[in-house]
Amino acid sequence: MTEGIQHIGRLLMIIGLVVALIGALVMLSVKIPWIGKLPGDILIQKKNFTFYFPLATSILISILLTILFWLFGRR
Repeated sequence: MTEGIQHIGRLLMIIGLVVALIGALVMLSVKIPWIGKLPGDILIQKKNFTFYFPLATSILISILLTILFWLFGRR
């Protein structure tokens, strides 16, 4: 029974660290001027309408996270 509780506690700590890391990355992303302004990011501006979809930025972040998870996921 105590092994299950320890496993849940460890999982909650890992989730907390991941959330804190994501929060730090969001805070630091303001200081990186090219994030969100890559070629391939879609920006449509009309008179009373703005649509923004960071396609290239999303793909870049996905590739970086895939590489990180692949590197740290190997055992």
